Amino acid sequence: MKHKLSTLLALATCAFTLTAADKGKDGFKSIFNGKDFDGWAGPVENYEVVEGAVVCKKGKGGTIYTKEEYGDFVVRLEFKVPPGGNNGLAIRYPGGNVNTAYEGMCELQVLDEDYETVRKAKLDPRQVHGSAYGMVAAKRGAQKPVGEWNHQEVTVKGSTIKVVLNGTVILDTDLSKVDLETVMAKSKHPGVSRTKGHFGFAGHSDPVAFRNISIKRLD
Repeated sequence: MKHKLSTLLALATCAFTLTAADKGKDGFKSIFNGKDFDGWAGPVENYEVVEGAVVCKKGKGGTIYTKEEYGDFVVRLEFKVPPGGNNGLAIRYPGGNVNTAYEGMCELQVLDEDYETVRKAKLDPRQVHGSAYGMVAAKRGAQKPVGEWNHQEVTVKGSTIKVVLNGTVILDTDLSKVDLETVMAKSKHPGVSRTKGHFGFAGHSDPVAFRNISIKRLD
């Protein structure tokens, strides 16, 4: 029994090492060490590290973000949502305590596919998972069931954003072509034309988890 346990531990260590090494391939660089918030800013006290993942504490929130800024980039990550879970990816966020959906280039929604059923709330199509919040709606149907890890890749180049969820393109848009007079609630988006900024997570009180987060610069 002791021998079997030692073998399992060794295999687990090996698997972690291979995963960590793989993150360095193809120009991607890990931006979260799986242990603490070194390299991150914002209200990190509202988040915690659970089994190597960034998790927003229940009832807490705010946008945490990388200390580094990015212009054009590709980010790869895995995420897992609880029932009705809500979070967001801060794209070209200016930092500080501002609303990433409006002051940043955009907030890409991270949302439980069954949010409307769980929360008994009606969503605008531009609020569903993967959408450029309030501006452009993403396609539905590619997210895995609650409790399972999803893989997502986001490419930000110039004014364009492409989101691939579990191998399916759910958003491919050019924000410079969005008619800001037709956006949700006709909200102003002063940050939509930003050319660089921080990457982060916009927590909304739910324990949404993120892991294996890496970025490749394109500029």
